[in-house]
Amino acid sequence: MNSMPESAILFLSCQDKKGIVAEITHFISMYEGNILNCDQHYDESGMFFMRVEWDLTDFALPAEKISSAFEPIAIKFEMGWKLEFSNEIHSMAILVSKYDHCLYELLLRNRAGELKANIKMIISNHPDTKPIAEYFGIPFYHFPVTKETKKEAENQQIALLKKEKIDLIVLARYMQILSSNFVESFPRKIINIHHSFLPAFVGAKPYHQAFSRGVKLIGATSHYVTEDLDQGPIIAQDVTRVNHRNSIADLVEKGRNLEKTVLSKGVQLHLQNKVLVFGNKTIIFE
Repeated sequence: MNSMPESAILFLSCQDKKGIVAEITHFISMYEGNILNCDQHYDESGMFFMRVEWDLTDFALPAEKISSAFEPIAIKFEMGWKLEFSNEIHSMAILVSKYDHCLYELLLRNRAGELKANIKMIISNHPDTKPIAEYFGIPFYHFPVTKETKKEAENQQIALLKKEKIDLIVLARYMQILSSNFVESFPRKIINIHHSFLPAFVGAKPYHQAFSRGVKLIGATSHYVTEDLDQGPIIAQDVTRVNHRNSIADLVEKGRNLEKTVLSKGVQLHLQNKVLVFGNKTIIFE
């Protein structure tokens, strides 16, 4: 990390009141900050959401003192808030099983500079993707998982992830249900991808089920993982049309294309500090 971050990014949520924007912009200008982006949203429940980013080149406060200086404003308006810095590089781990389309997409986008993450490891319950990890020069860890070994395997994974200070875990078609212990160890730091047929077509072979019902749209959803399986806050979604001429193979192909792009989009938004989580929903500042 550089001695001074390029910019600071403040997220906040609170009940809407007069003077919030004025107070925040005054705080930034008081310390000679130059606002780069300011986006806000008011919803029908009376909640106010904001993301403001400012240049730190001439900012009079050092990065480590910004939070304590802002605290009185947060208390005054009873805000939920967090402060991020633009040049902080996230340490990321990818968990994958046998399907490799999402894994490839993440690795290639990161290599191209689109994600800007430090992918420190690939973890799998199968050895199939080890050659991919080796090709990209990323450490690969194989943790076989059975009903009997699942708890121990997860404990080993958690220990490894914490040892390497991983702050973002991406489930790139990792075909295991994470325990509550695993999820609670990394709150809002796990992103998953799944098809958007849920809850209609639950279980195995969703595209086969969809084909038999003659669906007209298929989609994919990336979201933060919570204890409620696929019910966590949604980050990104997309759909594509299908018709009676499409075979099961066509649906699978279209679905996988959506899965890899939607997962990458969700990860990118997270890494770019554009996601504010409030309850079980997200505010995306694009």
